[in-house]
Amino acid sequence: MSFINFNLPVKRLVRSLIAVCFCALMFVSNAFPAFAVTSSLTKGEAQLTGIEKEAQKAALKDPMSLEETQKKANEGINEIQGDADSEKMKNPSNTKATSFEQQVKKAVTKIKD
Repeated sequence: MSFINFNLPVKRLVRSLIAVCFCALMFVSNAFPAFAVTSSLTKGEAQLTGIEKEAQKAALKDPMSLEETQKKANEGINEIQGDADSEKMKNPSNTKATSFEQQVKKAVTKIKD
């Protein structure tokens, strides 16, 4: 039964190898997120930078009057964002929520079949 147990030097080697692999994994996982900073802007990021610029303009100028606020709000979701990504937002027309009772009935019919 002694062939089942590792020898002491083999245990140390395995532990050292695991520790080296873990350290390498930690180094790589911490180094690679920095590459995301240098990536080019995608379509979504470009929209966000536009929204950010509008927000900065709104923050730097005097508060809008009621008429200006209503006019901007009628253009989209809110004064700053406009109608950007409005098709992606959840609303009753694009949400297919089912109740717990409907989910149970559906599962029971699947079991019966």
